[in-house]
This record gives sequence, structure tokens and C-alpha cells, in this order.
Amino acid sequence: MATNSSMRIGSWLLFFLAISITDAFYIPGWSIKSYKDNEAIPLLVNKVYSDNTQLQYAYYDLPFVCPPTGVRHAGSSLLSGQSISLNLGEVLRGDRITQSDIELVMGKDQECNFLCSKTVTRRDLKRAKELVKDGYVVEWIVDNLPGATSFVTVDKSKKYYAAGFKLGYKDFSQTGKARYFINNHLTIVLRYRKAPGKDGEKGGKVIVGFEVYTKSVGADKRVESGCPADLNDVNTPFELYLAPNHTDSSSALAYPLSSYHPPEREIDLDDGATMEIPYTYSVYFREDEKVEWRNRWDLYFVNQEEGSRIHWLAIVNSLIISGLLSGIVAMILARTVRGDIKAYTKDVSGEDGKLKSKRRSRPGSGARSPKTGEKTGLGLLDQVDTENDADVSSDDEQLEDITGWKLLHGDVFRPPPYGHLLAPLIGSGMQLVFMAFGLLSLSSLGILNPSFRGGFISVGIGLFIFAGVFSGYFSARVYKTFGGLNWRKNTLITAILFPGLLFSLVFILNLFVWAQASSTALPFGTLIALIFLWLCIQLPLVYAGSYYGYTRSGAWESPTKTAIIPRQVPIQPWYIRSISSILLAGLIPFAVIFIELLFVFQSLWQDKSGYYYVFGFLSLITLLLMITIAEVTIVTIYIKLCAEDYNWWWHSFLVGGGSAVWVMAYCVWFYMRRLHIEGFVSGILFFSYCGVVAVTYGLATGTVGFLTSFWFVRRVYGAIKAD
Repeated sequence: MATNSSMRIGSWLLFFLAISITDAFYIPGWSIKSYKDNEAIPLLVNKVYSDNTQLQYAYYDLPFVCPPTGVRHAGSSLLSGQSISLNLGEVLRGDRITQSDIELVMGKDQECNFLCSKTVTRRDLKRAKELVKDGYVVEWIVDNLPGATSFVTVDKSKKYYAAGFKLGYKDFSQTGKARYFINNHLTIVLRYRKAPGKDGEKGGKVIVGFEVYTKSVGADKRVESGCPADLNDVNTPFELYLAPNHTDSSSALAYPLSSYHPPEREIDLDDGATMEIPYTYSVYFREDEKVEWRNRWDLYFVNQEEGSRIHWLAIVNSLIISGLLSGIVAMILARTVRGDIKAYTKDVSGEDGKLKSKRRSRPGSGARSPKTGEKTGLGLLDQVDTENDADVSSDDEQLEDITGWKLLHGDVFRPPPYGHLLAPLIGSGMQLVFMAFGLLSLSSLGILNPSFRGGFISVGIGLFIFAGVFSGYFSARVYKTFGGLNWRKNTLITAILFPGLLFSLVFILNLFVWAQASSTALPFGTLIALIFLWLCIQLPLVYAGSYYGYTRSGAWESPTKTAIIPRQVPIQPWYIRSISSILLAGLIPFAVIFIELLFVFQSLWQDKSGYYYVFGFLSLITLLLMITIAEVTIVTIYIKLCAEDYNWWWHSFLVGGGSAVWVMAYCVWFYMRRLHIEGFVSGILFFSYCGVVAVTYGLATGTVGFLTSFWFVRRVYGAIKAD
């Protein structure tokens, strides 16, 4: 049995290792869009975002950019400023994709095009300065590729992209005063190559790169069309500054060429003063035969290759920890537990034999003498008849030495307190485990990839809704095992508890984000859609799973009978007590994931212009994490039972999810040491998101720990004979 289990675990490890080596190749799509010469290419604008804040804003909601004209341009069926249809994941991640007024024509270079001259007030300038100060980045889209800023590696051997381009930049004057400049001229470079197949033979071309180069150009030295006279010779950038009405005239007259700007006063913001910001752009097409269309996203991942060694270090670290724990668990199962079971079974059988032999040896007990030809002394009972009183006394003393987990056979399966709450938590945990397994599998196989914008969130919600069947099934079986009778009530709690708390938190956070006019705020229609998915689809699925689990499958049978009177639990050592053992045991699974967790956090919070796409490594780390949690929980529960404490139900769940406490502590450390998030709302969003991640992680890992411990306890106590 142990050999077969080891072979299965080894097969899974080899499978995920093979996936991790591929670094999660991706399937770019099923339809390749090709363009012919002089064919219009639509450019879509999305949003602005920053690594220093959690608030995103729709591009056309900014008061200082060119507003859409509402004109239909060639190559698009939408009017300028009209939104395209978005999937649920795109809406939840804050995307607001709309058609722009920028005209792109395949193969046609445009040295300079005037877009608009935007009139802005002091308040608009103040808003622009705030966004530039926070390092906001703009996301535009062409042919499903995000506009990127191009970089080269330190050794200048490779080129890579960072999605988005800067809205502006910050500089300092000679006096140390901060000055803000806006990038009002954009150079768009579209890289293309011949389309594969028949489209290429007909002159079709595909886009393999979308680069944006920014420049801040002052309002002076412009030609009649509004474009700069010479883009290659720009001496004065466009500064976001409008002189206040109330200034110190003496200093202004004394130093007319000074870069010092008097501070703005709140009273000046509504004085009616305005300024014009001219916006222009250039377009260049460059043929690039080095990049295949199916590999065009690789440039967004090149910079991540430098971390491959660290990923392998994380895997080696996890393998060492998991291997050591596997040895400990194997020793417990193969030597300690098996030896205890053999000794206990022998002692109990010996005691039964002695009692029966004593009854046979009594006068008038009805014991008969063996007939001629019958064999004697072969059975345990006959051996007892020939033993002397000293042997009986010795065996009785051996029975008295039985201690530890063997004494708990009448209490170990006693239903826990608040079992009606534990069962729904186990159900929700299985729901999350199924969702995580599906997401990692689809991402590792490349089905979920960056070209499927919003796909990870959309598919995750779909898997979570569908997994309501598993949630109801496991919750109902655990509930019936605890002796529950009202399975419909348990079904309702399972379907509402975790999803309801999650939706309530999202609704409250949405109020904060809505007050900031951020695109991250969910529209009312999206909230209604989420409620519909929850109550009209997930709840019936949970009910169906609960009905089958409670009425058809039934409870898991206990191998021993539960005594009427519970045993008294002795005083426990400090390391077995709930809080201590949960924190200590949680450190080991956290040690397995903390290196990979750093990469995930950097992608989510610190470097939003990049993409986390090493799901092969993440899948392998997750598998090792599940194995580690199972082993840690088995060891912890075995120690607890040896200390004659039979309250293991809740303890196994909490120990399995104990590393969630360290994950949350890691979030606090990451916020304090690595991030530069500013603002009250951004801080609330960060810790709320981290709290959801920690709770979700704790539910999933706690469920793994509970089910593993349940299997272990049933297996151990099912191997002994107890009255």
C-alpha cells in the first residue's frame, strides 16, 4: 500500500515537474487577425493604474486628456468613446475598454498627427499632478496586445516589454522644488510580419509588437497643424503648472527667469484660469521577422526568466521539507502505530482468552475434556489453559500499561462542538480546492493566458459556482457523520456562509472605491449578476450535492463505538495546546511556499506592468504544499491523541489552515517593507484583499488537513479490536 502511494505521488510530481519546465506555454487563440496594406487598425484605450495605489481610473474619465469625439472611424463598428463588450473578469479587474480617435493604417507611417488641444482648469492640473506623482501608467490595446514600454536586459542581450506607458514624469528644479510634466506626444511603433498560411500569400500581415514611446513637448515652436516644429529637437517639456493669481510680485520681478513656483492656494483653484495642453502622436510600422505571431507575448515574459533559478530553489526547498516530513510520517505509520496496534490487539485478545479459560476451568462451568484424537495446545484458548498464574499476572500488568491514543477508542469519534459550523466550512473548503485545481490546470496547459483578458477571474468564478456540487456533497456527509438531522438547514448555511461574507465585503469595499470615482468600482448591473449567479445557480447546485451526499452516500462509518460518558482530558503540554500547535505547525507549510509567494505578491502588488505566468512552478509548489499539510496534520493529530486528547476535529482543520496566519503576517511585512502604497482607501483595499486571500487559503488548506486526519484516525482505529 505504501509503495503504491509513493508511486502515485512520484507520478504526480513528475507530471507537474514536466509542466514547470515548460514555464506554462500558452495557447494564443484560435483566430489570427491579419491586416492588408492600407487597412484600418482600431486602437482601444482602457485605463490608468499604478504600483503605488490600488485605485484605477478609466482613461476617458481623466479630465486632462482628449475626450472622444463620437465619430465612427474606419476599421471599427464602434463610435469613438463607445465601450466594447467585456466579460465578467474584465469588469471585476477594473477594465473599461473603449474605442479611441487615433487612426492607424497598416503600412502607413505618420510622422505627426494632431489629436486635440485640451483646455484644463487648475483643478484638472492638480488632478494630473496627483496621478503623475503616483506613477500612473496608461494601457492602450491594439490587436489584443497592450501598448508596452520597451527595455533591454542589463547585458543588452535581450529585449523585453513592460505593459503600459507613463502618463508623465516628475523632476526637480535647482532649488529642489518638485515639478511635474505630462507626456503629450506619443510615438506608436507597430511591429508586423507576413501572416501565416493563405492569408500571408494574399498579402495579409499580422501584428507581433505594440510599442509606445513617450515625450513631453512644450506648447511653443509649433506649426500651423498643431504639431511640434521638430520632434527631434525639443528643449522645453510641457510642465503642469499654471501661475497663481496671488503671487509675490517683488520676487517675480527680481527673478523673472527663476524656476521657483509659488505654492498654489486652495482659493485659486476656482478662479477660472485655464491653460491648453496640445496632444499629438506619430505612427511607424516596422517589419520584424524574428517574432512569430504565436510567440508575440513572450517579450512580456523575458524579464521573468531571470527568476527561474529562484523558482527552482523554491522547489528544492519544498522537496526537502516535504521529504523530511514524509520520512517522519512513514516512521509513525510503519513502526510506531503498527507496533502499537499489534501490541494492543495481542493484549486485548490475550485478555479475552484468559477470561474465557478461567470460565472453562471453574467447576461446573460445563467445560469438557478433549476427546481422543483431538489436537490440544494449538489455539490461544488452549495455550491459556496450560499457563500458570504467574503468566496471567504478567499479562494483566501488560494490559495496564496501555496508554495514549489506544485509550481513546470510545471517544475519538465523538462529534465535536459546533459541528454544524465545521461541516459548511469543510464544504466551502472543498469548493475552493476544486476551483484552485481547475485554475492551475488550465493555466499550466496555457488555456488561461494573458491574451484571454479577464479569463482567469471569469473561469475562476465559473469553477467556484460549479463546485457548489462538491461543497454540498462533502458538507452533507460530514454533517451526517456528526449526527446532524436537518440537512436542509446545513445546505442553506453552506451555500450562504462563505459566499455571503465574501459578497458583503465586496459590496462594502465597492462603496469606498465608488466614492473615489475609480473604475475598480463594480457597476450596479455587475452586482446584480453576481447575486444571480450566487442564489440562482450556485445554491441549487449546493442543494443537489447535499441531497446526494446526505440521502444516498450517507455518513462515514466509525470503526469504533462511542462511549456514553466522555473521558476526562488530562492537562496538555504547551506545544499541544491549540494556539501554540496551530502556529508552530503552520510554519512548516509556509516555509514551502514563501519563496514562490514573493513572486506572486510582486506580480499582484509591486509590478503590475508585468504578468505572472510561471504556473507550472506554482502547480508543483501547490502539490508539495498539499502533501506537506497532510503530513504535518497527521503528525500533529497523532501527538495530540498520544496525549489522550480526543478533541481533534476542529484542531485538524485549524492546524491545516494554520499557515494562513503566517500568510497574513507576510502581507503585513510586504506592505511595510516592499510597497509604497499611499492613501487610506488603497490601504483598506490592500489589507482587505490580503484578508480574503488568507481566509480562502486557510479554508482550502484546513479542509485538506481535516480530511487527511479523518482518514488517518479511521485507518488507525479501524485496525484495532476494541469493545
